[in-house]
Amino acid sequence: MELNSVEISAKKIISSYINVLVSKNIHISEPIRREFCYEIIISDNSEKVKLQVYFGKKGNKTVLQGNVNSQLYSNLNSVIFGEKLFQQETNELIEPDTYIGTDESGKGDYFGPLIIAGVFVDNNANADLKKIGVKDSKLLSDPAINSLAKEIKKIVKNNFDIILISPEKYNILYEQFGNLNKLLAWGHAKVIENVLKNNNALEVISDKFGDERLIKGFLQEKGKMITLHQFTKAERYTAVAAASVLARNKLNIWFEEQSKKIGINLPKGASSKVEETAIELKQKYDKNVLSSLVKLHFKTTKKLL
Repeated sequence: MELNSVEISAKKIISSYINVLVSKNIHISEPIRREFCYEIIISDNSEKVKLQVYFGKKGNKTVLQGNVNSQLYSNLNSVIFGEKLFQQETNELIEPDTYIGTDESGKGDYFGPLIIAGVFVDNNANADLKKIGVKDSKLLSDPAINSLAKEIKKIVKNNFDIILISPEKYNILYEQFGNLNKLLAWGHAKVIENVLKNNNALEVISDKFGDERLIKGFLQEKGKMITLHQFTKAERYTAVAAASVLARNKLNIWFEEQSKKIGINLPKGASSKVEETAIELKQKYDKNVLSSLVKLHFKTTKKLL
């Protein structure tokens, strides 16, 4: 019987898991094909955990079944949903047929907002995005980003979301959450929920900035059904790369608009040029103007005030 693309993907994913587990000397059974999934049993001397990769109309979904309080389950959860999830020994990336990618821009800039974007892709959108050269926004010039963002929106249509957390709102939220990772998790969760309103994605890939439980803690009912994967350099996944471009494009627009509004060119980053510009702003207006333009918790603020 000929396998469809979703089942082929499930078979590749279970094989990828097996390779990772075997390399860690973890005892596993031979894979079994069930009606709607591929399944393996992982065991140690006292515990057993079932790993299933489902295939269906909504794509692939990975499930761990067992005692969530056991050491084996905890270890597997770490291994299965760790860095090597979609990587084979050849380093070929295996992406889900349908998933959401999220990424942020602006977190390292003293001036400006924090932007978080999410993009839903299926196989067709994935292929089209690759054709137009979508890649990590850090590898693209600002003019290229601004041009590419328009093309991305045409391809994914309404299957994306972008939230802009203005400096004023950012400063309030930072005070509430107490650290940047919690603020980022809140933003990523909000974007995921917004994209899920129009799409039934089962998997989400985001850049790794902290414990995945942070994002999960902010997800609502529908969001809690997804499988979340966080990786360093997650922009190698098409949807994440597309999200990074949309987020950077939105950031570029903010910098252009605000620079024209106040009559001073606002630089990105956190360099000496940034400090000089902040001092110029403080002298031209007053120190209160900074709260509407900068992230106050940066060390630069202490130097200025």
